[in-house]
Amino acid sequence: MNLSLVEILIEVFTFAFVVVFTYAAVRGVDVFMTVRRRLGSNVAQSQAPTGSLIRDQNVKNPFLRWVQSSSSLSEEKDRTKLRRDLSMAGFDHPAAPVWYIIVRFAVAVGLPIAFLLCQPLLPSPMTGLPLILGALLLCAIGLILPRAVVDNRAGARREQLEIEFPDALDLMVVCVEAGLGLEAAFVRVGEDVQRSHPRIAEAFNRVSQEFRAGRSRADALRAMADRNDVDTLKSFVALLVQTETLGASIGQTLRTYAGEMREHRFLRAEEKAMRIPVLLTLPLVACILPVIVTALLLPPILDVSRTLVPALAGHH
Repeated sequence: MNLSLVEILIEVFTFAFVVVFTYAAVRGVDVFMTVRRRLGSNVAQSQAPTGSLIRDQNVKNPFLRWVQSSSSLSEEKDRTKLRRDLSMAGFDHPAAPVWYIIVRFAVAVGLPIAFLLCQPLLPSPMTGLPLILGALLLCAIGLILPRAVVDNRAGARREQLEIEFPDALDLMVVCVEAGLGLEAAFVRVGEDVQRSHPRIAEAFNRVSQEFRAGRSRADALRAMADRNDVDTLKSFVALLVQTETLGASIGQTLRTYAGEMREHRFLRAEEKAMRIPVLLTLPLVACILPVIVTALLLPPILDVSRTLVPALAGHH
């Protein structure tokens, strides 16, 4: 009896020690991560003004320069358009257009070569016209796939900006009505939404850097709208430029536009909700309706198979 009591006490003390140790460890990790997050935020804020706002868009590597000069990127118009598309997709490095051409060429050539090299390993390798058509099809896929990836990433980024912008706009309204100027409001909002809304924070930080560099407010705002290609941002920029030109109140203008954005978000949610019955029609027709039809027609089919079929065959 004493031995069992001692064992119970040991187990209780062991359990209590494990619980206390785990709680202390979790609290310590939480405090450490909080401090590190705050320090990282301060470092990011201190490094933000020193970011490379005016970057050299020329390629330094000799091989990359040769690729640029020997491809369609040699034309300034094509290079600017491709750089803009890649920037919308999140690839903002000066050498991104050249690497895009390299990757596209490598995929377009590598897929057919891999297809041809794998033919001897197959149980029944292709020959003749099917082999040529398969290689050409893979080459076409290699040419189309990189562009499709870039367009998909750009579309996803625009959608995320559409989602993140109304929250940032509400915070900007609070900052302006609290007494901050428009430039300071961009800086403050970009810092506050860095973790929760990274894409809109990046756009606002870029604008604030252009303000510090001495660019005019209208030009910096229009450049932000061109870089992101989002309708709500374009409307926002046009509204700010007109407000500054007419000398109207920035705070009242932002509050009115924020109300319109909330209403627009509500209408979009309502539109998606109204699409649900239409979308439910497809699984209803494809999955549920055949089961109902089968359940209704199964008894007559059984009666026909048991009575009518033998009667037609001459059996009594």
